[in-house]
Amino acid sequence: MSTLIKSAKSIAPLLDRVLVQRVKAEAKTASGLYLPEKNVQKLNQATVLAVGPGFTDANGVKVVPQVAVGDSVLIPQFGGSSIKLKDDEEVVLFRDSEILAKLNE
Repeated sequence: MSTLIKSAKSIAPLLDRVLVQRVKAEAKTASGLYLPEKNVQKLNQATVLAVGPGFTDANGVKVVPQVAVGDSVLIPQFGGSSIKLKDDEEVVLFRDSEILAKLNE
């Protein structure tokens, strides 16, 4: 079951889900050499594209996500739900609690 989504803007995360796109690793070295695609590693840094509204816990307390659209975050190397977009891009859906850190730039 592989569904291609038109764009990341058509995805609205629910509850405490956060939609991110990994930052692309450089395919060229500082000296100008191009690296083969299989040697370019996935980075753990991502940009937040969309954030769910949060949820209400068992005690009735509203829990809102700790990140906002546009934030740079660190994500786990594995996990999340990958979503393929039509233009061969890939975005990943994580729970807010799975995000490791927010980067202050």
